[in-house]
Amino acid sequence: MEKFLSFDDIKKSLENRETDCKAIVNYYLNNIKTKAHLNAFVEVYEESALQQAAQVDSKIASGKAGKLAGMVIGIKDVLVYRDHEVNASSKILDGFVSQFTATAIQRLIEEDAIIIGRLNCDEFGMGSSNENSVHGKVLNAADENRVPGGSSGGSAVAVQANLCTVSLGTDTGGSVRQPAAFTGLIGIKPTYSRVSRWGLIAYASSFDTIGVFSRNVKDNALVMEIMAGPDNFDSTASKKPVPHYSELLHFDKRAKIAYLKETLESPALQQEIKANTLAVLEKLKQEGHEVEEVQFPLLKYVLPTYYILTTAEASSNLSRFDGVKYGYRSPNVHNLESMYKKTRSEGFGEEVKRRIMLGTFVLSASYYDAYFTKAQKVRRLIKEYTENLLSKYDYIVLPTTPSTAFKFGEHSNDPVAMYLEDLFTVQASVSGVPSLSLPNGTDSKGLPIGIQIMANSFKEAELYAFGNYLMDLNSN
Repeated sequence: MEKFLSFDDIKKSLENRETDCKAIVNYYLNNIKTKAHLNAFVEVYEESALQQAAQVDSKIASGKAGKLAGMVIGIKDVLVYRDHEVNASSKILDGFVSQFTATAIQRLIEEDAIIIGRLNCDEFGMGSSNENSVHGKVLNAADENRVPGGSSGGSAVAVQANLCTVSLGTDTGGSVRQPAAFTGLIGIKPTYSRVSRWGLIAYASSFDTIGVFSRNVKDNALVMEIMAGPDNFDSTASKKPVPHYSELLHFDKRAKIAYLKETLESPALQQEIKANTLAVLEKLKQEGHEVEEVQFPLLKYVLPTYYILTTAEASSNLSRFDGVKYGYRSPNVHNLESMYKKTRSEGFGEEVKRRIMLGTFVLSASYYDAYFTKAQKVRRLIKEYTENLLSKYDYIVLPTTPSTAFKFGEHSNDPVAMYLEDLFTVQASVSGVPSLSLPNGTDSKGLPIGIQIMANSFKEAELYAFGNYLMDLNSN
């Protein structure tokens, strides 16, 4: 069977009766086995995926198949799927089986998508390299000595290595966009509240979003339009109507585009990424778009604000994992207090413990106002400044990451250097606006480079259309 590069390829093969869903699933299952060393999948749902495929084939035969019939999807190991294990790549949730399905996944299944397995990630979504997983590191298929990015590294590599059609990741501060850049894919962080978080194991509840990895914009848009929308199980999910993103990809207007001076002048920025970003901006100018440099003086405050607030929320959210009702419980205990201490000490990895302690510190009585309250105020300023820019310009363009994929262990002993990998992605997360990462060539080592586009809240339709136009522009 030939390699499927898009869902349109799959649909065409199904319509021409050149294949069926069962054969498509077997094709991906074979790829997963062949490339098992990449460690993208934590668990493959071979039996249930083949059962789903047989059901979808019956629906196709009777003319009752949904919009996603034939699409094979991998899900990040922080999204719950009924009667399947989920452990957020953490020892502390060892053996936990979900009793319900996340809303985002349920909506895809109802349109006849086939779920093929759960994907490796940094523990509880905390990391930028996929090295913080109880299941071990994920290898980047572009260079197996380098990280795939994090925290959704397994989700990125699953699509990069053609182990599924699309995959779901989560993006709290860049965890879809950064791995998309490192693996040469398209990855979206939607507007906060656009997609229900029901069934997403929380890291930082006021930042967490569910995003999509794909090879092309249309597939990404199609999955997003089906997942998005209000949900009675999540009071924070927006009730705004969801456009048919995949049918609105035509772009024919002259856009006003801003690029942030501080990002391109950052000493952390790799020169090849800067050159490729400037080349895109020049192409846009030549196409008649209005491209202007703007200043974002709050950029230096975005990363500390993000880490103060997300660690505080993590400290609160992860307090529920204590070994009492489910998951791992330390066998070396002699009373209740030692059970709590030893279970959490043994169950959480180093990075998660670091963030819990940081968060507990900033929430403590003596430091709450000095750190947490102040960070909330700065978050408001960043959000207002970003939205003000996006009221004057249609899009903000910036690099997705300061560097291309780094080698394993390069930042392992330097948490600050690791956190700096999120330098350009956290602005959209702190502001709550949607952001799309697109492939933008490669560096001298052949490693993928990403470019990022931000739009104002709930402007995903415009973001996808412009992203699709930019992909076409870059391919010419």
